[in-house]
This record gives sequence, C-alpha cells and structure tokens, in this order.
Amino acid sequence: MGADRDAALREALAADPAGGFEALVHAYQHRLYAFALAMSGEPADAEEIAQDAFLRAHDALRRYPAHRILALRLSPWLHRIALNVFRNRVRRRRLRVVPLDADTALPDPSDGPERQVLSRAVLRELANLVSGLPEHHRTAVVLRCVQGMTYAEVAELLGQPEGTVKANVHRGLQALRRRAGWLSEVS
Repeated sequence: MGADRDAALREALAADPAGGFEALVHAYQHRLYAFALAMSGEPADAEEIAQDAFLRAHDALRRYPAHRILALRLSPWLHRIALNVFRNRVRRRRLRVVPLDADTALPDPSDGPERQVLSRAVLRELANLVSGLPEHHRTAVVLRCVQGMTYAEVAELLGQPEGTVKANVHRGLQALRRRAGWLSEVS
C-alpha cells in the first residue's frame, strides 16, 4: 500500500469510521485474505479469519478517537488483528496448517507441460515444508517473504525487536533450505 493511499484512508476513517471502512476493506481485503490463507492453509478458514479481523477492526475504529486513527499504521495493525484471530482459532481447535495454496499458483504458460507439473510439485513441497516450521518462524517468514513486509513492520506487528524478527526469518529460511536441498536442483 502506498503511503498516500494509507494517509487518505486514515483521514477518511478519522472523519467517519463507518463511511471510510468500506474503502479500508477494498484496499486490504486481498492482502489480509492471502495472509490468512498462508497461515491457515484452508480457503474457508482464511475467509473467516479475514472477515473476523475486519469486524474487529471496525469495532475498534468506532471506539478510537480521531487522533488515534490518524496515527495508525494500517497494514501492521490489520495484520496483527488477523494474526490474533488466527491464533485464537488455533487455540480452540487444531487447524491443518499449510501456508501456501499450491493449487492456485499458476505456472508460467510459456513453460512446457513437464515444467508446469514440476512447478506445482515444488510449490506443494514448499507449502508442506513451511507448514512444518514452528509458528514463530512460520509467521515471520510468511509476513516478510510472502506478504512483503519490512522487518520493521513485522517487528511492530509481532511486538518483537527487529533483531528477533530477523533471526526468526533467517532461522526459518535456513530450516527450509536444509529440508529442501533437492529444490535448488530443480528450480
């Protein structure tokens, strides 16, 4: 999200939380759903997590004074809410966690059929490998590498020092590389 777009969203939300909320949902619905899908691995769960996160955000915005809304960093704030919703769901029942939806990733159509099948197989294997990471490594890797957040944004979202986030991303990626030695041979 661009800084100008976020500033405009914050101003609209500060002026009229209910009226500006629709624009917030349109701006972030795909990113929040993708994050929830990466964490839960199930489209239905991801939809519920994203919807619940937006409902909680709406409730919070109605209670916040305008100056607090203007100071929000929307992306980390929304992702934090979604992460908390995901964690609450995991506590209630154990979700099958597969962070990447390999079936929706489309290989390059210019590749031949063999390469396309191999690409899908690699994505499925990566999804399985990421799902095997401890939650603190998986969350940091997904936020940094899949969602494209900066280390500072991930640190703010998780309430951790930036160095801890960097270490968790590094250790998570290192574990993926160790477990996926064969992937470097095919990609």
